[in-house]
Amino acid sequence: MTGELDIRETAEGVEVRLHVQPRAKRTEIAGTHNRALKLKVAAPPVDDAANHAVIRFLASVLGVARSSIAIAAGTKSRDKTVRVRGLSPAQVLARLEPRQVPPAVQKLWK
Repeated sequence: MTGELDIRETAEGVEVRLHVQPRAKRTEIAGTHNRALKLKVAAPPVDDAANHAVIRFLASVLGVARSSIAIAAGTKSRDKTVRVRGLSPAQVLARLEPRQVPPAVQKLWK
């Protein structure tokens, strides 16, 4: 675990717990929820649209290819675990730095 987030390094990559809120006004990082990174996604939870939105958004924020991110657990749940290949836990945290994180959550990265 790193800071207040549940982030683990495994043989397959870095696993990050997420709490996803679908059908939001816009897709953004919204802080933390029970040691998970809270994401709001505009897509509805229909036909995997919200899961695809999570992968697209995280790939963009982390600067990796979409193929480097997979949902390891929770495909049908708001609580998910995503696996990021090609980055260390420190790199994942660094790429989630304050420009993407609300001010109330920035203390987690200091």
